[in-house]
This record gives sequence, structure tokens and C-alpha cells, in this order.
Amino acid sequence: MSQAWPTEIKVRKGGVALQVAFDDGETFELPAGLLRAMTPSADGRGHGYQPFVPLKVPLAGVSVRDVRPVGRYAVKLSFSDGHDTGLYTWERLQRIGRERAELEAQL
Repeated sequence: MSQAWPTEIKVRKGGVALQVAFDDGETFELPAGLLRAMTPSADGRGHGYQPFVPLKVPLAGVSVRDVRPVGRYAVKLSFSDGHDTGLYTWERLQRIGRERAELEAQL
């Protein structure tokens, strides 16, 4: 199975969510707080293997401030709480979208 490729990435008004559409037809609305909790950054998770679980970080009022492409494989998200070190690969964004309900239940 080949990896899906994003066809559109938009920050929703006020930065409350990121909308991501993929070339396989899937589209996800990813809340800013969930994205922040799912940061892949080493400063948030430490180095080495980390399970795919949300971090326990303050999420009230967190919004996406900026989205910047990183090569052809990821985006760097900046959040209103100052966090901006995680690189979100296409695979990670799609997985967050697919597992959103389960991940949000862990927050």
C-alpha cells in the first residue's frame, strides 16, 4: 500500500483546527489541542521509542498559529502556547485523523 499524499492543508478560522485532505479521498479535521498533544517532538516526548499516545499538556485555548512545509514529507506546526518543534509527517497526520476518537478519549 502506498502512502497517501496530502492534496490540501488549511488552518481553520482562529487556528482551532487543521483540515487535511489526502489523495486517497480521506479528509480530516484535526483539532489544535489534539495535534499539540500528539507532538512528535523530542523535547516533548524525549528521545527513543515513544508510543502513539497524547501527551498530558494544557490544551485549553491552544490554537495553530503557523504551518510550514518541511521538504516533501511533513509540516512544522507552531502553536499559540509557543510550542513549535514537532514535525508532523503525512503518515502521522493521517493516523491522527483515523484514530481521532480513541486519541481524544485519552486526553
